Amino acid sequence: MDCTASRSHLLTRPRLIWISRLVIIASVACIGLFAIWQFQVPEKLQLHALWTTQPLKSDSTRPFNSSLYLNGAPTSISRENLRPEMKYITSWGSGGWTNDVISMINLLYLALITERIPIIPVFLPGHQLLNSYGYAGENPLVFSDVFDLAYLRDAMKIPILEWHQVKGQDDFSQKESIGCWSVWPVIQKQDPAPRKSFIPWFLKLDVSYTKAPDWIKLKPGNENDRVSTFWALAALAFPATRQASLVPPWPSKKNVTLPPDQHLLCFDCLYYLSVRESDELELDYSPAWRFVGQHMRWTPYIERMATKYLRKAFKIAEHDEIPPFIAVHVRHNDFIDWCDEGFKSPDDCFAPLSTIQKRVKQVQDELLTAKGIDTMHVVVTSDEKNNTWWEGIRELGWVRLDHEETKERYGFWHPILIDAVVQSMGAGFVGTARSTVSILASRRVETWRNGPTRMVRWGRPGADDD
Repeated sequence: MDCTASRSHLLTRPRLIWISRLVIIASVACIGLFAIWQFQVPEKLQLHALWTTQPLKSDSTRPFNSSLYLNGAPTSISRENLRPEMKYITSWGSGGWTNDVISMINLLYLALITERIPIIPVFLPGHQLLNSYGYAGENPLVFSDVFDLAYLRDAMKIPILEWHQVKGQDDFSQKESIGCWSVWPVIQKQDPAPRKSFIPWFLKLDVSYTKAPDWIKLKPGNENDRVSTFWALAALAFPATRQASLVPPWPSKKNVTLPPDQHLLCFDCLYYLSVRESDELELDYSPAWRFVGQHMRWTPYIERMATKYLRKAFKIAEHDEIPPFIAVHVRHNDFIDWCDEGFKSPDDCFAPLSTIQKRVKQVQDELLTAKGIDTMHVVVTSDEKNNTWWEGIRELGWVRLDHEETKERYGFWHPILIDAVVQSMGAGFVGTARSTVSILASRRVETWRNGPTRMVRWGRPGADDD
């Protein structure tokens, strides 16, 4: 059979036209699919970009994932898990929760300028909750249970570790000795010893401290100012300044003496830190706030809890939108120790409700003028125990959060956390001057909500009069 003749017979003109049409249709389809693919790729990339700002529990492909900066799972001794080619930095809280949050803000900023990997400890309850044996009556609070750590890492563009990722916190972990710098005896003269903290005990760290040099203090010779500077402490992270600043270390509790560790740089107290002036965190240029604090966003869980309590306070349904409101924080109780001499009663020291009401009205007016937001709702958080005072709050039409069963249902930490989140959710904020709780709340409202804030002064009669 002649194959050539046979094929010539099959490729008739109608068949050639039909095949040509099929080829054209297939080509158009391929071009169309390619065009769709081109449009889909940017969309997927954009979705990926959004996805990377969300918290993830574990993803080794993320550039700041903890697993990339440790040797592996938590070890019984911390230095076994620290990679030799990397440098780390840590410190410990020693005050109330809000002050410890500020210490962690400072730790993270110090890590940023020294190019070290920060290791964040847990928050422990205040010393009054620890019995004579040193055991906490409440569970420690893990940093990432409150603050969105994945978001923070991405925003700061640095890795951030937590101590429980580095060292096991069980019976198998071992006591280990380490050398750290002590800032506390330099910045104040009442206590010549390193700053006391339960965190080293909790982490099973036996610390030998070396007193930092006197030049770390912002205002040398000023006994009323306890502030050190970021760059003074940062200098101790580098070999030449470290070597020139070494003095004989104090022995640890196990009678071990060690110079400050160069692999894991550590300090006893980072609460009192600034760049150029005291009380810097509340100022608009504060580097610690701009580069760290503003990025410490709440976890979705704690935000949901705060929203739940707000709905209950406003008496609105579960799915109703939270109306704009003014958040108020009033600090009394222990502040009475800071009142001017000669006061006869708390009324001579603390601002009256009429003064707080005046500041709330200023914030309401500013919101209405600048944003067209009518904020009739006011939520008050306070440590005040006086029922008569709270009755005055109710008569103003303001509301409070119902914490009657919060501790019993959720634990010691939740009232503090819920209050802090609610304060940050206000369209505006009125706080108490010199309160770190109010300072952080005002910064969050100013930065996150672009909202107006006021601080009520106190300490003597008429302290907040214009």
